[in-house]
Amino acid sequence: MKDFNYGTGKRKCAVARTRIYKGNGRILINDRPFEEYFPRQTQRMIAQQALVLSKIQDKVDIRVNVCGGGVAGQAQAVRHGIARALTEFDPDLRSVLKKAGFLTRDARKKERKKYGQRGARARFQYSKR
Repeated sequence: MKDFNYGTGKRKCAVARTRIYKGNGRILINDRPFEEYFPRQTQRMIAQQALVLSKIQDKVDIRVNVCGGGVAGQAQAVRHGIARALTEFDPDLRSVLKKAGFLTRDARKKERKKYGQRGARARFQYSKR
């Protein structure tokens, strides 16, 4: 019998593998304390949104392994992973989390650079003369 609930969250290139245990509100990300891993307050707020909305942040411990992407993408991937794991932990929370949009995978990614251009959409500078 497993003693945790699992959820995978993704955003851009970041992937967060989340496990939720019964506990007292401790969050570890890559075996580091939550506050140390996300030093900016906005990133901490984003990562905790699903917990705050479901009002069980002091009843569960969370362990997250996150890799890839940047810090902002990782914070949103952690939120997505926590929301998915919470629906497995308590199926009654699904409607609340779904309405807030935390269960929907944000599919936006960086568009690739095209050949013959400077970037994805930007062209090389045109010189008339």
